[in-house]
Amino acid sequence: MLTEHLNEATLLFETNIAGWRDAIEDVAAPLLASGAISRRYVEAMLESIAAGGTYIDLGFGIALAHARPENGVNRTGLSALWVQPEVLLNDEPAHPISLFFCLAAADSSSHLAALAALGKLLSDDATRESLLAARTPAEALAVLKTGDEE
Repeated sequence: MLTEHLNEATLLFETNIAGWRDAIEDVAAPLLASGAISRRYVEAMLESIAAGGTYIDLGFGIALAHARPENGVNRTGLSALWVQPEVLLNDEPAHPISLFFCLAAADSSSHLAALAALGKLLSDDATRESLLAARTPAEALAVLKTGDEE
């Protein structure tokens, strides 16, 4: 499920990113470029986080950025961005993030399927640690493929 959307083009790695806003812009960029989302979707995510949306912090330094489908989702998509050093979500010290996912769900069923697959992957300590330790798209894909096989 996850590797249907996560590939060399949607797995990004950056160092010295300026902050959470730039991280959201960058993690959304592949979905914007492919037409999966519109610019309105990126703006909705930024507005939601700025309004206190640290609920996207999944723990372990991982955040799942998303907005409502009607805010500009054209088709389901998923992308990921690893940042070094970590950035503070909404500039709050309680929310350091080193891995951002961007989920664009065209409908509730694809939303639930993607969340279930991601949740299963991230709930396994060893798999989650391997994913967080990835430094290249190939390393990340190797971890994601093991998650798809389970």
